[in-house]
Amino acid sequence: MIGLWLKALLRRRFARITGTAMGVAITVALITLLFLFLTDSSASMTRRSVSAVPIDWQVEVSPGADLAMISDAIGKAAPIAAERQVSYAAIGGLEASAHGTVQTTGPGKAIAFDKDYLKDFPKEMRLLSGRADGIVVAQQTAANLAIVPGDTISIGRIGLSPQTVKVDGVVDLPDADTLFQAVGLPPQAAPQAPPDNVVILPLETWQALFGPQQAGRPDTTRTQFHVRLDHSALPASPVDAWAQVNGAGKNLEARIAGQALLANNLAARLDAVRGDSLYATVLFVFLGLPGVALACLLTIAIASAGGGQRRMEQALLRMRGADMRRVLALSAAEAIVVAMVGTAAGLIVAMLFASWEFGTETRLSTTLLALSLLIGLTLSLAAFLVAAWRNARYRSVHVARRAIRRLETSSWQWLWLDLILLTTSLLFFLQSASTGYQIVLAPEGVAATSVDYYAFVAPALFWIGSALLMLRLSGLVIADNGKMLKWLVGPVAGRLTPIVSAALSHQSGRIAVGIAMTALAISFATSTAIFNTTYNAQALVDAELTNGADVTVFGTTANPAGAKRDALAALPGVKGIQPMQHRFAYVGNDLQDLYGIDPTAIGKATTLSDAYFSGGTAAKLLADLTTTPNGVLVSEETVQDFQLKIGDTINLRLVSGADNQYHAVPFVFLGVAREFPTAPRDSFLVANAAYVARMTGTKTNEYLLLKAAADPAALARTVRRILSGDPSLQIKDIGSAANIIGSSLTAVDLSGLTAIELTFAFGLAISAAGLMLWLGFADRRRDFAILMAIGAKPAQMAAFLWGEGILIATGGLVYGLSSGVLLAWMLVKLLTGVFDPPPDALSIPFVYLALVIVLLLASLATAIFSMKIDNWGETADYMRDI
Repeated sequence: MIGLWLKALLRRRFARITGTAMGVAITVALITLLFLFLTDSSASMTRRSVSAVPIDWQVEVSPGADLAMISDAIGKAAPIAAERQVSYAAIGGLEASAHGTVQTTGPGKAIAFDKDYLKDFPKEMRLLSGRADGIVVAQQTAANLAIVPGDTISIGRIGLSPQTVKVDGVVDLPDADTLFQAVGLPPQAAPQAPPDNVVILPLETWQALFGPQQAGRPDTTRTQFHVRLDHSALPASPVDAWAQVNGAGKNLEARIAGQALLANNLAARLDAVRGDSLYATVLFVFLGLPGVALACLLTIAIASAGGGQRRMEQALLRMRGADMRRVLALSAAEAIVVAMVGTAAGLIVAMLFASWEFGTETRLSTTLLALSLLIGLTLSLAAFLVAAWRNARYRSVHVARRAIRRLETSSWQWLWLDLILLTTSLLFFLQSASTGYQIVLAPEGVAATSVDYYAFVAPALFWIGSALLMLRLSGLVIADNGKMLKWLVGPVAGRLTPIVSAALSHQSGRIAVGIAMTALAISFATSTAIFNTTYNAQALVDAELTNGADVTVFGTTANPAGAKRDALAALPGVKGIQPMQHRFAYVGNDLQDLYGIDPTAIGKATTLSDAYFSGGTAAKLLADLTTTPNGVLVSEETVQDFQLKIGDTINLRLVSGADNQYHAVPFVFLGVAREFPTAPRDSFLVANAAYVARMTGTKTNEYLLLKAAADPAALARTVRRILSGDPSLQIKDIGSAANIIGSSLTAVDLSGLTAIELTFAFGLAISAAGLMLWLGFADRRRDFAILMAIGAKPAQMAAFLWGEGILIATGGLVYGLSSGVLLAWMLVKLLTGVFDPPPDALSIPFVYLALVIVLLLASLATAIFSMKIDNWGETADYMRDI
């Protein structure tokens, strides 16, 4: 009997079964792709974070320990790719006599790399001038001593007489924080910043100069092994990778107990990335689950669309002796067939999409495959069996047919559940917004993730409450058969408006469900598109903030990039170019970055958002800086540390070009800068470049900010080619900055999730509108056939079809767009911590939304025309069947 039942269903209800299978396929494909996104994003975060760690392990040897034993222990604790030795010595200071002046510095460090160190750890040193194979000094040291390659300096050794050496080059130490970190000390006892005065010596020279100091004062010298692990052996998951690296570090500590201390930099970074992985899960919850829920609802709605006919069929089966078990068995057989077809189709779609988006090597794990099969089967069984069990109370065809037309007030309506949910959502949202909740925290650069799933309640309740409110309002408008309903159907019904509106009012429940499903799909597409567009726009803002502009040329005071302004301004791809000073200034005893700008022209090369500033808009504070030549904008941390108030005079100590000494220069505190292009996150200053140049006697501009007319990467390649003869200048574009921040805590790459969400939102919106309308028409074929039989003309029949289509299109678009915008605004507000800086306004993807609306209307029109063809061509056959 089951075989005959399924054969008849496939013959008579092929379209309806196909639609339900399509709903299962969409659900399975979406869930599978979201899990693949989580897997891919976790693996991507692991790869990026691992590549961003220049020194995986720093093993600091205790005085008198056996170096060979420690080196052997490192190799046994973990597979390694490189191991090099570095020697450190504390120095009392440096002195230089150059250009008629004598310059001295405070204490510093003298270090030595072993042979081929820079081949294995190339990111630790970048040559600015001279040559790198001799005695070199750090950039800040060269500035403090006012020296260039070829000058002579005196190194003050502790407990020994000074030693004079000749400087061969000047270098930058990009990873100075790690290179000079205090291994084994708690964060409170560690130095707050790397030393400003650093001299780097060949290993033989270091041993000759500091060997006696090491013998007499071993507490002033130390030796480290710098290790890079074999990254190919790391698991893809950041959690598993952290466990492996952390375990290897513990193994090494057990082997070298009492002989050395370990700074496990890679484990520390992976520990932070574990939080990134949790953050990716947060985005999955915020952006993925509504789509999954909508796909499930669409599947159930499609399966329930023929509920009237199913109730009569079940009543007939029971009249002919079928018991409840047989009825449920037949429904289960139908559900299993739909589940098999839908799940298989969904997995095929998911794999094709994943191969296109994530790579050709994407594979489904056994666990994910089993989960997809279980989800498809469960959804299909729920769609069919629940309806079959609920319909079992109808004992006869007469009762079943009467139940089709009976309008019952649902319990949620008289309980006013929609308003309760929306009110509760508002209360939860206000609570989260008032407490300044941030889903991701990164204080002082220390990665820390704090996820409060309690905050998810607000958007979830809003989504459900708005859907129920759509059902209530659309049902009331249609059932009331008032002026609004007549006004909506009037343009297509003409003189038949009273008849059409009256007929539609008797179908208010079914049409309201169609409106609600369409509105939910449009709401999902709108909220997802707006959030993703806003996120991507802010990612570019964050990248521009980090890089400074589309393309930035970084120089030094000794070799400023500003000297190349005229040559670069003539390039055809340059839309705007502005120089910017990057100096250093002492605020009290705190050395901070100082940026000198032209406040009237800086906006020609980079974007200054209002979110960068506090206490006023960007335009206002830049105007204040323009009218106050000695004004200065100060970072929030500095304002708090020094208890500054607007209008206070701040004496900053700047290096004078005349004697290369620090001198006090008065500034007036005008406002607070939270962020600024290329500036660090904690302490910095922004002032007028003209005033800084006049007071220091140095007009050099260390940086150049370039706005690209087209592709920033192409412009960066052109700039690199022109400046290839000057290796001390660094050229970076906004794309490289985006890749760097893409592996940081607050910038998980959403491109994969964006593609998944927008594609499925697009398909769900079109399917919900056209398919729900078509299924509603299919349920009324009998009514249409009777109308045709009594003489209704095609134009008159079309009025009923187009009237229902207009109701679903209008209601779905109005409710969907409005709720989608509100939901996107709510998500952006709740995820303020994701954005750095937060957006000034939502970014609306007008092209995408317009395309969704156009194709949605096209799907409705297609459903109407296909129904007209079916009814006009098959009326006689249908009447003969009934």
